[in-house]
Amino acid sequence: MPAARESLLDAAYTALARRPWPAVRMVDVAAAAGVSRQTLYNEFGSKDGLARALVRREADSYLAGVERALATPLDARERLTATAEWTTLAARKNALVKAMLTGCWSERLPAPSLAAVPSSSAVPAQRRADGPLPSPGDFVTLVRDRAVAVLSTAHQAHQAHQTHPAHHTHLGDPAELARFCELAVRLALSCVAAPPGEGGVAGLIRGALSRQGG
Repeated sequence: MPAARESLLDAAYTALARRPWPAVRMVDVAAAAGVSRQTLYNEFGSKDGLARALVRREADSYLAGVERALATPLDARERLTATAEWTTLAARKNALVKAMLTGCWSERLPAPSLAAVPSSSAVPAQRRADGPLPSPGDFVTLVRDRAVAVLSTAHQAHQAHQTHPAHHTHLGDPAELARFCELAVRLALSCVAAPPGEGGVAGLIRGALSRQGG
């Protein structure tokens, strides 16, 4: 991502932390980023284009954190627990992530349409931001499918090194593995909307997955 674009998105994110999105001015975002207002419009086209790009960046950042959580060298239940903990932490620290995961956008946040919008920009990153933005249901699918892919690969590697592989565990059944992962994802999202009590999200996920044979 070009340095100017990243600086503009950083400036927009900082501005949003200080005031409601309707009060954020493009001229102030450009000044904070150290570029001209024309550069800002060349890059994003409009304030809505800036909002879409900002939401897309925060979505990508959240999903990158999911990747890191799933990559931890732990068993399946603990990888999913780490993913759930990252989900609740990201939502607590980032209002845009929370809004994307729950679908609840407050009046102080930008709320760009999730549908793709036409673009005349020649900037590749801008065209990507003009594409459809993920809905809460899309996040369930994205995180579930990534978890299935990672855990399936890890399970196969583990089985290959066992003298007597256990062929009948739920991790070896694609449908059961998908159900197992989706349960963890949906529990994590429920904790974003309604934080759990004693034991936190980790205790909730571990308990639920233990009962599922994780």
